[in-house]
Amino acid sequence: MKLDTKKLSLYALFIALTCVGTLVVRIPFPLTKGYLNLGDAVLLAAALTLGRTGGLLAGGLGSFLADLLTGYVYAPVTLVVKGLEGFICGIIFERIPTTAGRIIAVAVGAVVMATGYFIFEIILVGLYPAALSYLANLGQGAAGAALAYILSLALERGLRSMNVLPSK
Repeated sequence: MKLDTKKLSLYALFIALTCVGTLVVRIPFPLTKGYLNLGDAVLLAAALTLGRTGGLLAGGLGSFLADLLTGYVYAPVTLVVKGLEGFICGIIFERIPTTAGRIIAVAVGAVVMATGYFIFEIILVGLYPAALSYLANLGQGAAGAALAYILSLALERGLRSMNVLPSK
């Protein structure tokens, strides 16, 4: 795999944007000591715009850094769960590069995120709080997916016009 400067710069940019999107808007979810944020929108947009590698890096590292900076206990789980969310979203859209594929990719990514945290939270806090958190994570994922859909269209258009992404 040849990694050029433009791609490396975009990966770094989306890692930072995911971290900031996670930190800027934080709505606490007291039952599991988690929080809702906008990081999913950025990492899913990265996956749609840059593919599986961009989704993996933005999701895993950007979200992990946000958790580390805030001392959040979920940081190691976040690295895996958010990385998978971005990676799977990216793979789906690479294989189905259509409007329907874009919708399916962000929806599946959101479900992967909610399910990953649900599995961990069953162990950490028990089934009932984990189930409530699952619903909150699905809501966050749905909002992030909708925003990512819109954001990715604008990003692709802008990055293509600046010759940062190849033309279709």
